[in-house]
Amino acid sequence: MYWKYVPMEEERIKTLSRELGVSPILAEIINRLDIRDIDELRGFLRPMLKRLDDPFLIPNLRPAAERILRARDRGEHVVVFGDYDVDGVTSTALLVAVLRQMGMEPGYVVPRRMEEGYGLSAQAVERVLTDNRPDLLVAVDCGTNSRAEAEKLQSRGVELIIVDHHRAVDGIPEGCLIVNPHLHPEAEHPWTHLSAVGLAFKLAHGILKELRQRDDPHGWKIELKSYLDLVAMGTIADLVPLREENRILTRHGLTALNESRSHGLRALLQVAGVREGDPVRPVDISFRLGPRINACGRLADATLPVSMFLSGDFDFCLETARQLDDYNRERQDIERRIVEEADRSIGEHVDRLPGIVLYDKDWHPGVVGIVASRLARRYNRPAIVLGNEGVLARGSGRGIKGLNLVKVLEQCDDLLENWGGHPAAVGVSLRPENVPVFQERFARAVGDLYADGIPAPEIEIAAWIDLDDIDEDLLAELDLLYPFGQGNPEPLFGVRGIRLDSPPRVFQDIHYRFQIENRSGRRIFGVAWKKADSLPPLHTPLDFVFRIYRNTYNGKDYLQLEMIDWRPAE
Repeated sequence: MYWKYVPMEEERIKTLSRELGVSPILAEIINRLDIRDIDELRGFLRPMLKRLDDPFLIPNLRPAAERILRARDRGEHVVVFGDYDVDGVTSTALLVAVLRQMGMEPGYVVPRRMEEGYGLSAQAVERVLTDNRPDLLVAVDCGTNSRAEAEKLQSRGVELIIVDHHRAVDGIPEGCLIVNPHLHPEAEHPWTHLSAVGLAFKLAHGILKELRQRDDPHGWKIELKSYLDLVAMGTIADLVPLREENRILTRHGLTALNESRSHGLRALLQVAGVREGDPVRPVDISFRLGPRINACGRLADATLPVSMFLSGDFDFCLETARQLDDYNRERQDIERRIVEEADRSIGEHVDRLPGIVLYDKDWHPGVVGIVASRLARRYNRPAIVLGNEGVLARGSGRGIKGLNLVKVLEQCDDLLENWGGHPAAVGVSLRPENVPVFQERFARAVGDLYADGIPAPEIEIAAWIDLDDIDEDLLAELDLLYPFGQGNPEPLFGVRGIRLDSPPRVFQDIHYRFQIENRSGRRIFGVAWKKADSLPPLHTPLDFVFRIYRNTYNGKDYLQLEMIDWRPAE
């Protein structure tokens, strides 16, 4: 791996350190966020809910809130329709819960992945219309690219509100209210990059403001902050930038998650192996909670986790969480098999493939997105993996740093039946006979963006530090940057000239533990995951790159290092 370090201007670092009251190390890390305004940096370090913008600044949010209240006043039947991933599930649960607290009895629908596909599909719309046609349908985390489906709903007398954060691909639905900041790209706002659950929270906030303006007691009875646990889950799982309002909502949402009284969340945490009393971290959402929700949506029916989050019966929630865990184990088995087959398919050709597109009619379309993510990381290539769904090849793609997948797929639009998503993650469907041409076109489009070849993976070093700098004070300062994620990466530190005096201890054959001493004789412990095939030598000057974090065990906190890479000292 290539170690990248860009030195910062010393005077700028001194100024930030003095004006923000932080160490030069933290000042250097903050400076890399490219936030020039001091007041904005203060807000970044201390994200407060009172800094959230007025929800009515988001286009169409006020009329959407008014329309929902009009439905309540008229006793209309309202259905919340959400997508089957974590963002969609949490968005649906949040809106349904808030509407219930307002005295409404909304229904909720989540598409059945294998039968109805993604989002507001024609099949899912038909089910909505057949089962119990609503007067008003609120679609969350989908709908921006469902023009034909929106027209069908409206032709059957159903009014539509869309609350979504996906980019428009080819025109948008007309005659309905669309709350989507990306349809108004003329200026960046603190809420521009909210996930769907963040937008659902803002819509709920707008509804409460309207209620309070009407002197309706529900406007004061509903405690909106209690839903921040769902907001944190959906936002972190959806990989949106953790900056501005996303940062505020996730910072307070993680606190709410740790204090949550939700039976559904407590049951899911228990089944996912998060011990009671241990703090819930973003990594727990990404690798424990999120996959269990996603597995249900991919393999079964995502109304299960919605029902779990809405239930007040802990026994029901625990049983449901165990079902989600079973689906996750099944998903892992399927994923493992597909990854093995994909690796064999790629073989030794990867160096000639700027972009990877793989298709097998027997691959489960609900799991291929996870496989694409693994392949993109493993081969440092954008990857699209397709299974079979009905008459179409359908799947998902994942990108690499610096590549906009949306721009790449625009070059392949004529080959695709449907597609959409984010710069880092997309969903696509096409006719199987078009797959070979799509493979060539996709690789060529990626190659055009990287005329000199795809750059090698980089390790970006936030700061070079001394071993004596690693202590609880630095750890406390790093807490000011928390939570880490897209747009706010966890800082990696470089230390030069380290000597190991005791051998690393390998465990489970693939990992190892190590310890180092600073000049005062303090021992600092570390771990290296899946790096036992490259053990650092003893008594030799080495340069290390690692992250510093707080490891919680049995209710106690320990400073620990995670080895990212090492090399002989320069």
